[in-house]
Amino acid sequence: MEKKEKWNLELTKYIKQGEPTQVEKTKVWETAIGLQDVDGLKPSKYLVDTAKEHIEGKINLEEVKERINNYYKVLDNRKSEEKENNEEADKVSVRITEILSDKAFNFNPTELISIHRKLFTGIYEHAGIIRNYNFTKDEWILNNDTVIYASFETIMPALEYDFEQEKKFSYKDLSFDEAIKHLCRFTSNIWQIHPFCEGNTRTTAVFIIKYLRTFGFNINDEVFRDNSWYFRNSLVRANYKNFEKNIFEDLSYLEKFFYNLLSDTKYELKNRFTHIDYVRSSKDKTSEFKNCTLEEQAILNIIKENKNIKQEEIAQIINKSVRTVKTKMIEMQEKGLITRIKGKKNGEWEILL
Repeated sequence: MEKKEKWNLELTKYIKQGEPTQVEKTKVWETAIGLQDVDGLKPSKYLVDTAKEHIEGKINLEEVKERINNYYKVLDNRKSEEKENNEEADKVSVRITEILSDKAFNFNPTELISIHRKLFTGIYEHAGIIRNYNFTKDEWILNNDTVIYASFETIMPALEYDFEQEKKFSYKDLSFDEAIKHLCRFTSNIWQIHPFCEGNTRTTAVFIIKYLRTFGFNINDEVFRDNSWYFRNSLVRANYKNFEKNIFEDLSYLEKFFYNLLSDTKYELKNRFTHIDYVRSSKDKTSEFKNCTLEEQAILNIIKENKNIKQEEIAQIINKSVRTVKTKMIEMQEKGLITRIKGKKNGEWEILL
């Protein structure tokens, strides 16, 4: 993990000392601000101070948006280094926070396009518009070679195909390891299509976070907060091949990111590891050890946060019926994943992994 930014240190105190609502808001802000690092963007002190007021409940998100917009309107009247360096980071951070705070979600290409429009309206002229040209990008981890992105004529058919295939796919009874691999491939595919001229990675990240929530996951904010640049580099490696150099598409970097994101795995996510010249050791390989399904892992994550949690509360969090949760947790006990100790009524859950 890289050295924490000052904004990061200022917000972390709410994770350690804040009320539950403050913790939830802080996690969303940390993800939103951390994602700006994908494009080398940093927040202003004014945004961080405003975010703190929102976390503390002094202002709502609409007031946050108004403050940030007014702040940059004032700076419009004169040349400002802060405006040039921080405006996009600040405004997009607020918008990501707003989108992630909204539970509504539709799984289709239109939602992906809508997220891009919401994030970048007023920042990019092409916000919410599918690109109409082909391009390449020099990548330092590829020694300035490029990933081959989808041709602009095929963007919508490719998106519709990938979304349709994902809709048809069943995660039922799939092991956690198998589910991770499939989720990584889907994420990698829609990123490689690269529907947008700019802001593609941040849009993909926000969409995937909201999609993962439909499985009942409360995303580990630290992973995106501290490793958003690694996330992008892992997507590059998942979509790059060079037969002459004996280099092939490699999902393992992205899989490590997802393991850390969705479970208590602590893979070291260093950008230099993703470079094509980096020599990997045997212990760099992704482990496969999860004897559970994606849904079961979501429940395990919830229990880790609160071992006294009631099944009714779990059902509400993962958006399933109480009956479904009770049946699933009986199966988890039979598989040796969890057990109930200290009695049924006043007892607590214990994880056996």
